[in-house]
Amino acid sequence: MGLFSALFGWPLAPIKGTIWVAEQVQEEAERQYYDPGIIRRKLEEVADAREAGTVSDEEAAEMEKELVARLIEANRRPRQEDMG
Repeated sequence: MGLFSALFGWPLAPIKGTIWVAEQVQEEAERQYYDPGIIRRKLEEVADAREAGTVSDEEAAEMEKELVARLIEANRRPRQEDMG
């Protein structure tokens, strides 16, 4: 059965490799998107921009709302070190 599955599975190898790469990219993107340290730095940047007057209070409030939502979701998600 191994030879049979190898012969018929071989044409799918490039597709499987592409899917694996896409999954790795997605995992890394999500890790960075939900990284609490990155989110906190972005919150600080928003506060600095508000203080400098480069964004309005309304814009800053909207950005902070989105970042806090990400931070809450990050705390709900299982951490990589908990999974492996």
